[in-house]
Amino acid sequence: MAQQISPTPEQRKRTPRLAIAALLFGATNMAIGSILVRISEVGPTASAFWRVALACPLLALTAQITKPRNVEGDLSDTGREKRICILAGLFFAGDLGFWHYSLVWTSITNATLLTNLSPIFVVIGGWLVFRQRVSKMFLAGLVLAVGGMSALMRASFHVDSQHLVGDGMGLVSAVFYGGYLLSIKRARRRFSAVRTLAWSSLGTALVLLPATLFLGEVWLPRTTRGWSIVLSLSLVAQMGGQGMVAFALAHLPAAFSSVTLLFQPAVAAVLAWWLLREPVGSGQILGAMATLAGIWLARRGSDLNASGSTVRHSDSAR
Repeated sequence: MAQQISPTPEQRKRTPRLAIAALLFGATNMAIGSILVRISEVGPTASAFWRVALACPLLALTAQITKPRNVEGDLSDTGREKRICILAGLFFAGDLGFWHYSLVWTSITNATLLTNLSPIFVVIGGWLVFRQRVSKMFLAGLVLAVGGMSALMRASFHVDSQHLVGDGMGLVSAVFYGGYLLSIKRARRRFSAVRTLAWSSLGTALVLLPATLFLGEVWLPRTTRGWSIVLSLSLVAQMGGQGMVAFALAHLPAAFSSVTLLFQPAVAAVLAWWLLREPVGSGQILGAMATLAGIWLARRGSDLNASGSTVRHSDSAR
C-alpha cells in the first residue's frame, strides 16, 4: 500500500483556501471559454472537440512525467479509477455538446444561467448515489447563490420561442455537468489532477469527434485566427478551467464546489457586457453580490476539512 501522510493543522486550514482560489480561477477561465465558443470558426460540437483534443497530448505528457515512481502498491494505475475518469469524460461530452449548442441558439446569459444550475443536480446525485447529506446552512447558501445568479442574469434572460431549444440544451448540460463533477470527485480519491483530466479529456474527445462528423459541422479551422481560438479554448477553458476544478475536488466537497462555480456567471456577464455589449444593470450587480454571499454561506455550512484529510505520498505534488 502507498504511504499516507496526515496533514498538519496548518495544512488543513491552508488547503481548502487554496482549493477555493483554484475554483474561482477555474470559473473565470471557463467564463472566458464561453466567449471563445461564440467567436469560433468551427461548429459548437467541433469547438468542444478541439477544446479537449488539443489538451490531451500535453496532459498525457505531463501525467507521464509526474507519474509516481518506485512507490510500492501505487494506486494511481488501477483500472477502476481509469473507468471512472472515462465515465466523467462521457458526462463532460454531454455537458459540452449541449452547452456549446446552447451558446449558439440562445444568449450567453441564458446558456450560462441554465448550465450553472448544476449544483442542484450535484446535491440530488450526491444524495441518491453516495448518500451524502448537506446542512441546512449549505442549502440556504445554495438557494441564495442560485437566486443571486438568476437576478444577475434577469435583465438578459429571455424566454421566447426562438430561444427555447437553446435554453433546453443549457438545462440538459447542467445535468451532465453534475454527473461530471461527482465522477471527478470520485476519481480524485486516487488520481492526480493531471491524470484525472487526461483520462477524462480522452473520453470526451472520443465521443465528440464522431458526434461532430455525424452532425456535419465545419470542424477544421480555416485560418490562423481560427486555430488560435480553439487552442486558446483548450488552454484556457480546459486546462486552466477544468484543471483547476479537478485539483480543487480532491480537497472540497462536490456540492460546495458546484456552488462556488456559480462565480462563473458573474464573470461571463461582465465579459459579455464588455466584449459583446450584452447589458449589465444595477439589479445584476446586486445579483452578483447575492451570489457571492450565497457562496460564503455555503462555505460556512460545509465541512471543508473533511474532504481530502489524508494525502497519499505518491500524489502529494499536484
